[in-house]
Amino acid sequence: MSVAHRDLRLLPKAHLHLHFTGSMRHSTLVELADRHGIRLPDALRDQWPPQLSAADEKGWFRFQRLYDLARSVLRTEADVRRLLLESAQDDATEGSRWLEIQVDPSGYGALFGGITAFTDLVLDAARSASEATGVGIAVVIAANRTRHPLDARTLARLARQYAGRGVVGFGLSNDERRGFTEEFAPAFKIAARAGLLSVPHGGELRGPDHIRTCLDALGAARLGHGIRVAEDPALLDRVVEQNVTLEVCPASNISLGVYQHQSEVPLRKVFDAGALLALGADDPLLFGSRLLDQYQAARDVHGFSDVELAALARSSIESTAAPSDVRKQLLEDVGTWLAQPAM
Repeated sequence: MSVAHRDLRLLPKAHLHLHFTGSMRHSTLVELADRHGIRLPDALRDQWPPQLSAADEKGWFRFQRLYDLARSVLRTEADVRRLLLESAQDDATEGSRWLEIQVDPSGYGALFGGITAFTDLVLDAARSASEATGVGIAVVIAANRTRHPLDARTLARLARQYAGRGVVGFGLSNDERRGFTEEFAPAFKIAARAGLLSVPHGGELRGPDHIRTCLDALGAARLGHGIRVAEDPALLDRVVEQNVTLEVCPASNISLGVYQHQSEVPLRKVFDAGALLALGADDPLLFGSRLLDQYQAARDVHGFSDVELAALARSSIESTAAPSDVRKQLLEDVGTWLAQPAM
C-alpha cells in the first residue's frame, strides 16, 4: 500500500545555496556556446551530466575546468539577464519563493566593464527576474579561496557598497582544501561591519576541523554544506546551540565523491540532532539535480515525513535575509501546505 504524500512542488521553500553559473539550464549552456562559437567538451554537451569526483586534486581540477568553460558562454548583458530569469523560473516551478544566489564578480568583471559594473548588472537582472516570477532574489558575493586574501577584501568592500541594496551576504568558495581560511578573516570582518551574513563554504571536502575554523575565524552564520559536522558530536551540539544553518546539498556530496550513495549522506542524523538545515542544489548545471530533487531524496531515501519536510522548508525560510514580512508569509504558507490532506 502506497503512502499518501503532499505535492513537494507546492511546498514553499527558500533556496540558499545556488551558484550563479551553476544555476544555468543545460539547454541554455549549449545554445549560448553555439551562438558564441565556444566548443564544449562531450561532458557538457552529449554526455551531460558529467561524471565527477573531487576526491583528489585532479578530480577537482576537472570539475573547475568544466565550470570555467560553462562560465565562458556568458558574453553579453542579455546572457546574464537570461540566466537569472531562467534560474528564477526554475525555482518558482519547484516551490522556491526566495532565492539567495551566490556570485564571484571577479570571475566576470573582465568581460563586463569591471566588478562594480557586473554587480550592478546582476542586481538589476535579479530585480527584473523577481518581478517576472514572484521569486524574491538576493545576492551573496563570494570570494575565491584560491586567490589572494587581499582580493577577498576587495570583494568585501564591494559587497559593503551594496549592503541593503540587494546584497545580503559574503561567502568564500572553491576547493576548501586550498589556502588558509584564517587569512580571509579580515575580509569577513569588513562584510560583518556592513551587516552582511557570513556564509563561507566548509564541511564538505574537509571535515569538522574546517567547520570549526569557519565558525571561529569567519563568524559563519550559515555554512555552505557543513554536512560533515555529523562526524563530531560535540561540534554538532555547538552548531545546534549557535543556530548555525547548514546549507546541505546532497547531490553535490554524491557527485564530488564525499559519499558514494544518497543513503550515506547523514541528513537524518544532523536533522534529528536539531540542526537548522536549508537544502540546496549548489550547481544543477554540473550535478544534473535541482532543488526539488533534494527534497524528494529526503523523502524517498531518508524517510522524511511531510511534517519533517515542512520543518526543512521552515528552516530554509527562517535562515534567509528576507524581510520579516516575507518570512512571515512564507512560514504561514508552509503551515497551509501541511494543513492540506495528503493525496
